[in-house]
Amino acid sequence: MDLSKFESMDTIMLMSIVNLKLRDDFDGDLNELVKFYDIDRIALEAKLATAGFEFLTQAKQFR
Repeated sequence: MDLSKFESMDTIMLMSIVNLKLRDDFDGDLNELVKFYDIDRIALEAKLATAGFEFLTQAKQFR
């Protein structure tokens, strides 16, 4: 799934996809994920925050 259009995605679906990608492809490294998809980390976190999600570094996922 291409995350380049994350801003228009459903927030719950976005969180699910991002967590899946973090787990399966990026070993929980959010910086690597945003670099790979060439997206703005702050914008991604802001979008997910609208539904109450935040990135938990130790858990390596959004909750």
